[in-house]
Amino acid sequence: MTAPDEIKYTEEHEWVRRTAEDRVRIGITDYAQQQLGDVVFVQLPELGRQVAAGDPMGEVESTKSVSEIYAPVTGEVVARNEQLEDEPELVNSAPLDDGWMVELRLADPAQLTGLLDAEGYRKLTDQA
Repeated sequence: MTAPDEIKYTEEHEWVRRTAEDRVRIGITDYAQQQLGDVVFVQLPELGRQVAAGDPMGEVESTKSVSEIYAPVTGEVVARNEQLEDEPELVNSAPLDDGWMVELRLADPAQLTGLLDAEGYRKLTDQA
């Protein structure tokens, strides 16, 4: 399992990478995609949608199950990875890169301090 140190994580297995002072890119972790199996469909929120931390904002469907994607922070959806519409398998092959899901404009950048660091996430998944 890959859990880079420069990324923040949630207990629901989303990752959060800052892309600008007020923006973050979000996806599911390597651990999550391994647990899901082959991803066959991804439903993403609409551009402009306001999401609150902890609220569902999309779904990932795999050959094993359907799982919700939760907003790790509060903000506005400012970008979606449209490539996942035709290539949902990117979530499996590159979950921390090309398999990203959305970008949010943060309502409050201080929210990031409440997320797990890589060490905390590895402990959560027993990968320490």
